[in-house]
Amino acid sequence: MQIDKNVLKSCIKNDRKAQQFLYKSCYNILMSVCIRYKKNEEDARALLNMGFLKILKNIKKYSKKVPFEAWIRKIMINTIIDEFRKNKKEKEMMDYKDFQDFDDNSSLIDYNEADKKFDANDLEMMIKLLPKVSQKVFNLYVIDGYNHREIGDMLNISSGTSKWHLSFARKKIKEMIKKSFANAKSIILWLIGV
Repeated sequence: MQIDKNVLKSCIKNDRKAQQFLYKSCYNILMSVCIRYKKNEEDARALLNMGFLKILKNIKKYSKKVPFEAWIRKIMINTIIDEFRKNKKEKEMMDYKDFQDFDDNSSLIDYNEADKKFDANDLEMMIKLLPKVSQKVFNLYVIDGYNHREIGDMLNISSGTSKWHLSFARKKIKEMIKKSFANAKSIILWLIGV
């Protein structure tokens, strides 16, 4: 992502047109980050707007040594973590009831066949079904590339707890994939009358 330095200079001077241009230019990148952490588009957009305000407030600090896209992503992720900490007072409790319906069906599945029928939207929906802390850890580790120490610092948890949440998230996603594949197979068998 290349942003003209004149646009950045105009943003520093609080030029509303330049700020609007920058917002439109960054929207897709920032929204792709936000949507991974919020269950609906409205909440993701509100988070994006908070992050963009921080970008505008700190635009003077931007160094051309760092790619602009990496810089705005970092600010957006920090905004998400700040919001998480702020709302942590409500104490996000893990709700394992969401997962008690999973069958402990250890039947063999052809994962190559499952992979053909599985897409990114399915995975995104499964990630959103995870408990909030596990979802955040999974996104920060797997998608955003943070290590467990960094995640622990961001979320005020130990690195061991971060590792546990990642393991838990992977296990639950694997169970969801198995169940999804088994359900699809049942529907196909029903449709063909077997």
